[in-house]
Amino acid sequence: MNNSKKITRITYIALLALLLAAPFIGLYPVFVMKLLCFALFACAFNLLLGFTGLLSFGHAAFFGSAAYITGWFVKSQNWTPETAILAGTVGAGLIGLVVGMVAIRRQGIYFAMITLAIAQMVYFVCLQAPFTGGEDGLQGVPRGDLFGVLSLQSDNAMYYFVVAVFVLCFLFITRIVNSPFGQVLKMIRENEPRAISLGYQVDRYKLLAFVLSSALAGLAGSLKTLVMGFATLSDVHWSMSGEVILMSLLGGVGTFFGPVMGAGIVISLQNMLADKVGSWVTVIIGVIFVLCVLAFRKGVVGELQAFRERRRLAAQAASTQA
Repeated sequence: MNNSKKITRITYIALLALLLAAPFIGLYPVFVMKLLCFALFACAFNLLLGFTGLLSFGHAAFFGSAAYITGWFVKSQNWTPETAILAGTVGAGLIGLVVGMVAIRRQGIYFAMITLAIAQMVYFVCLQAPFTGGEDGLQGVPRGDLFGVLSLQSDNAMYYFVVAVFVLCFLFITRIVNSPFGQVLKMIRENEPRAISLGYQVDRYKLLAFVLSSALAGLAGSLKTLVMGFATLSDVHWSMSGEVILMSLLGGVGTFFGPVMGAGIVISLQNMLADKVGSWVTVIIGVIFVLCVLAFRKGVVGELQAFRERRRLAAQAASTQA
């Protein structure tokens, strides 16, 4: 194992230890849970953009639809949280399958616009459907009992459940990207005509990546509903799609930890500034985003990795000359 991998592994272990100790060192569990939900959402989006090269402007449709599905099943049908989360995740995946079958036939801006258009249709359904609560949304969604045994009403119990789901999903995404399937996705991102010439059925790979990304985004939305106790139109609004794009670009597209970092920055700024500057928080975040794009074009984590790689190459060149 080289030094880079050792540093990465040590960093992940330290961050996991910090997550496990968070409730005992003064970090507000609900805030950290919200951060982890959006970090998972950003990681799901990054699987599509960063590792497949597909820019979706409609990922809020999967996040928000799963939030509504989970909230409705828990509140109105008295489902247990794990079955409601599964229903929301599967529902988002099925919506992603339908959207993907239409969208992947186009590339570039046309792909992005198709996802945005269909996401707006989903928004309209959530606004008009009788079970969504319209403009009021679903309020007072209970957390319920996990497997009918473990109550999630306490913040600490819910916190460790969210941490477990996030860690498993993060490892799952890592495994996908490092698998032969993930290597094909990277090849499609870098040079799609070459992948086609090598005999790969590119559309199938892109569709599967789209469905996986949609389902993981839905899982994030389902968790968010249980954590916060509500699902609203803001979850499925087009601005939520823009927010997840911002998180991914800010942290570093195509990196594993970048979306987590980006989500942490955006959610932390929203939490700290919302009660001080009100709606101006979006302006401040926009200015920070512009500055980061100008100064850190690869994102925070991407620039750190590039800096470390330059230092490694410089050290190798120096040792070779010596």
